[in-house]
Amino acid sequence: QVQLVESGGGLVQAGGSLRLSCAASGRTFSGYAMGWFRQVPGKERAFVSTIIWSGGNTYYTNSVKGRFTSTRDNAKNTVYLQMNNVKPEDTAVYYCAALMAPALATTDEYDYWGQGTQVTVSS
Repeated sequence: QVQLVESGGGLVQAGGSLRLSCAASGRTFSGYAMGWFRQVPGKERAFVSTIIWSGGNTYYTNSVKGRFTSTRDNAKNTVYLQMNNVKPEDTAVYYCAALMAPALATTDEYDYWGQGTQVTVSS
């Protein structure tokens, strides 16, 4: 059973930084892609970033390019989303997701999802 557990969310001032973690368990993730999505009330869940577990290739939505960085730690089976220079519009619940394919997928076709962690950016 695959489990994804996010952590690291919280309240941060605009311009500050935050690092989200996604601890993955239940199987080997070497052939997976790990995505980050976010959702605000009343809106659909939106793609943020994705990383191929093997090789580390990444892709980001335009609004976070240059500010967010996704990395993975193979030894800890953990994926991170480093959020720098955050803006109030980054406020959302952030979800980690796993796709059972090494593809830079940007839609919510992912196979497994975490429970989400709230990020609030104050102005």
